[in-house]
Amino acid sequence: MNFRDEFVSTVSKVTASLVESIANWWSEFTLQTKLLAVATLMVSLVMSGLTFWAINTIQQDARLNDTRFGRDLGLLLAANVAPLIADHNLTELAQFSQRFYRATSSVRYMLYADETGQIFFGIPFSESEVENSLTIKRHIQLPEDYSGNQDQLMVRQHSTPDGAVTDVFVPLIVDKKYLGVLAVGINPNQTAVISTNFTRDVTIAVFITIWVMVILAGVINALTITKPIKELLVGVKQIAAGNFKQRIGIPLGGELGELIFSFNEMAEKLERYEEQNIEELTAEKAKLETLVSTIADGAVLIDNNMQVILVNPAARRIFAWESVDVVGSNILHHLPHTVQMEISRTLYEMAAGECESAEFRILLKQPTPRTIRIVLTTVLNLQRESIKGIAITVQDISREVELNEAKSQFISNISHELRTPLFNIKTYIETLHDYGEDLGIDERQEFLQTVNNETDRLTRLVNDVLDLSKLESGRSYSFDKVDLSQALEQTLRTYQLNARDKGIELFQEMTPDLPLVLGNYDLLLQVFGNLIGNSLKFTLAGGKVVIRAYQLDANSNSHHHAGKVRIEISDTGIGIAPEDQQAIFDRFFRVENRVHTLEGTGLGLSIVRNIIDRHHSQVNLVSEVGVGTTFWFDVEVFEEEVSSRN
Repeated sequence: MNFRDEFVSTVSKVTASLVESIANWWSEFTLQTKLLAVATLMVSLVMSGLTFWAINTIQQDARLNDTRFGRDLGLLLAANVAPLIADHNLTELAQFSQRFYRATSSVRYMLYADETGQIFFGIPFSESEVENSLTIKRHIQLPEDYSGNQDQLMVRQHSTPDGAVTDVFVPLIVDKKYLGVLAVGINPNQTAVISTNFTRDVTIAVFITIWVMVILAGVINALTITKPIKELLVGVKQIAAGNFKQRIGIPLGGELGELIFSFNEMAEKLERYEEQNIEELTAEKAKLETLVSTIADGAVLIDNNMQVILVNPAARRIFAWESVDVVGSNILHHLPHTVQMEISRTLYEMAAGECESAEFRILLKQPTPRTIRIVLTTVLNLQRESIKGIAITVQDISREVELNEAKSQFISNISHELRTPLFNIKTYIETLHDYGEDLGIDERQEFLQTVNNETDRLTRLVNDVLDLSKLESGRSYSFDKVDLSQALEQTLRTYQLNARDKGIELFQEMTPDLPLVLGNYDLLLQVFGNLIGNSLKFTLAGGKVVIRAYQLDANSNSHHHAGKVRIEISDTGIGIAPEDQQAIFDRFFRVENRVHTLEGTGLGLSIVRNIIDRHHSQVNLVSEVGVGTTFWFDVEVFEEEVSSRN
């Protein structure tokens, strides 16, 4: 960018800044002041225009008179001096010119030039004086086609510090012979000049007088009218803001005085009304805040500028606002980034009236991982014409989401597990039906055995679902004395054949004379069956599964352990990874989904936990991947005075 461009850019910036400053300055004036200034400006412009027109008319008349006078005077002089120049009588020419110059004040100068335009005599200076003082020769610059005809008389004007001088160029002709030219300068008409100056001075005086009167009127107006009105305006704004103690103490009479008196009286009544109703309003507000604070869902109320008006404890807990004062600040500055990105645009659209409600489902990671549902609803005035704010309802639906996921997983697992045995049963039965006569006895027995096994598998699946449903339905179970030795031996007999088929050693380690325990025999059998079945399923051939039962030390200092029997089921199976041990007892959770594809519904351990909870105990585990897993729990020793427990 060159210097010229930089200069233009700077000038543009300065001009824009100046225009902006003037606009800001003008906007600060009241409407009355603006109208007064515009009226004054219009009057001033009209007066200035009239003055300009008068001066211009006078000057044009003066120039016209000077031109006419100059033409006449030039022709008169030319007629008298032309014969002298033709006779080369320069002495007489000089004397005549001096007399004429001194006899009138209208002539500024007289110059005589020959045919080439070179000046040979002039008044008030002569050629010799010019040559002696300036050492130059003077010429009159004439047009190239100037031939000295009588019709080529020229008149022009030029400006000087003393006014406009009229220049008259008259050709000197004798007997139709062109001898040169006479240039005469005519002074301006003093009367016209004086009249013009007088008109200008009067106009300036009138212009200044108008503005002085306007300024004085403005000062008087400000002191008598504008100031009280401004005080009233400030008072009204204070009343609108809720400051009912505002009073105006300007002593005035007339209509303004009555207006000020009425304003003070109104403010006093409003103050008394506020004092009478403030307690009731406070009580209503407290009721509203109490009601909102008891809502389980989060509730936030904001205005159209996104400023928080009200927030309940549930919302503070969900968004971790316990130690932050969010009331009065912009809600977008405090929301988690994920929530802010989701709802910001919708909030602004609702504040602008483009929509009335909206719903979002957002996954929060901070302060704790959870899924929330946010419902946005506009708050309208009583006439339902304008938006007063936006109500934000926040619901923690993490449990709902978990249940939906569990439901989906359950349906997926059950569908898969049911489909496989049903397909096998249908396949083998169709084969027996269509080709039974072509099959041997052993083949038919094998097909029937497979159908029987798949039927048992379906039965187990259905029973698991029904058992879990019963346990979680709150059904009451009777508790009585239970012989653990008998229950464990029955379980061993049930799974011994299965263990032998898989090449797994299954045995028990029970202390003799175990006391009877308080429990439900059928439920405990189900616990033992699920735990031993899992151990056999996840233990490879050559492994071991051990069932232990022993009474805890009754003399132990721990009251928690006294009078209890502990049951342990240990195996040398594949083990459970640490990240899965927390979720192993959840419904439908299957470790095999991560390690292999063994059959199962993922309900066994959930059933175990529910049953042990019914026995007022807790199931625990210790496991190491590749080493094995041990489950254990404690049951209370039966006391004679206890007959049953729900």
